[in-house]
Amino acid sequence: MRDRYSVDVARDRLGESLRTARARARWTREALAYYSGVSWSAIAQIESGRRRDVRLSTLFALADALEVSVDYLIGTTAAISPSLFEHRVLAYGNDEEYLEAAVPFLVDGIELSHCLLAVTTGSKNALLRDALGERAEHVEFTDWADWYPSPKEALRRYRAFVEQKFDAGAVWIRIVAEAGWSGRSAFDIATWTRYESLINLAFATAPATIMCTYDVRLFPVDVVAEACCTHPHVADGSGVSASLTYRKPEDFLLEPQDALG
Repeated sequence: MRDRYSVDVARDRLGESLRTARARARWTREALAYYSGVSWSAIAQIESGRRRDVRLSTLFALADALEVSVDYLIGTTAAISPSLFEHRVLAYGNDEEYLEAAVPFLVDGIELSHCLLAVTTGSKNALLRDALGERAEHVEFTDWADWYPSPKEALRRYRAFVEQKFDAGAVWIRIVAEAGWSGRSAFDIATWTRYESLINLAFATAPATIMCTYDVRLFPVDVVAEACCTHPHVADGSGVSASLTYRKPEDFLLEPQDALG
């Protein structure tokens, strides 16, 4: 059996996907060569598109080192690694704290040629546009109320957006999503909290990073604390760290709903 991957259409996608996965890992080509066992020159040729035939063994080595799947590298969604999706929470107390984390998140995506979406309130959209300046043209802005009539509809919209953009050639999708359900009943907030946990399952195979933003001035302390339980990562102006209180969906979703209310 021929140990080659040589589909021309996907080859162009391969170079871009490999660069994106390497940038996401914050690795140089030398680092990737070290961890994968694939030579630096081979990696450079694949990323530039100069290498027309790539051995399957090479693809598997690169995918394993970068913790993605071969399907992601070649541009299909058949069996993308569950470790791809990143779900972050940003709890902020003022506009400055919001911008300190949200703007670098988007700018990073612009520099990496990611597909960018901001699902926020009108005032937050205005803040982001002003802070980004001309770079705002790289971000698709939409109003939170249009995307979040219900958890089911929000889930459907996000899934459709990610699938559409990935199929159109995006190598990664970044989303800033405002938690806009403050002021709702305890039952409604518990329902949206469960939605946040469900996202980790629904998008486990998605090549996407979603940063959910919570205005701590609008939510009770316990709701913000629960957000750290439903998001594997916590973001702020200094960077991203693992959530120490994160609970896996299979544990979180089995709790009685009134325990979250």
